[in-house]
Amino acid sequence: MIIAERKPINEIVAMVRDAERILVLGCRGCVSVCSAGGEREVELLCSLIRLGKKQAGQQVQVEGATLVRQCDKEYVDEIDRWQGQYDAIVSMACGVGVNFIANLRPADKVYPAVNTSFFGGSALQGEWSEQCAGCGDCVLHLTGGLCPVARCAKSLMNGPCGGSVDGRCEIHREIPCIWQAIHDRLSRFEQKAELDRVAPIRDWRPAGHGGPRKAVRNDLTI
Repeated sequence: MIIAERKPINEIVAMVRDAERILVLGCRGCVSVCSAGGEREVELLCSLIRLGKKQAGQQVQVEGATLVRQCDKEYVDEIDRWQGQYDAIVSMACGVGVNFIANLRPADKVYPAVNTSFFGGSALQGEWSEQCAGCGDCVLHLTGGLCPVARCAKSLMNGPCGGSVDGRCEIHREIPCIWQAIHDRLSRFEQKAELDRVAPIRDWRPAGHGGPRKAVRNDLTI
């Protein structure tokens, strides 16, 4: 799940300072689950923008809507029913959604309302932790299903480092050392010998350092 959080309202109001008709667009995907951009958040942001504009002495018309997803053309096309009724779109989706709408609607001004943080999961109510870096070359089969790229502060492929103490990370003492957890998990499954293998220098090219990545499933294309 992509985790995001809403930008400060002053920053959002500043983005749309010249807009008089604004469409606040939520997403029922990841940002809805982490309470950053679902229907309730759209309603609240609409009210805050109206208030911010009023305090600035500006007239504004703000409408809110929520799409099933903002990263799928099928659902983005739904905004055509408001065509001509707004001069700015404030997207509460992750950065993917903002990019997607900007690509599909080149004549529309599109602004981000949230900061996209990471790929994470929730073990506790209202708390999310990073689990995946989207590095493009998954090694979880070698590390007991636990990701050292995202969950090690140094993204070490041969760990733990010499600084971990009592199973805690030397950089963030409150965080358990993921390599200690990998060691314990592989030992539990009698696969501890896997840790004797020295991982080669990691090839970071699949992580996207050569430009934006693209995935194509020919069996799904039309």
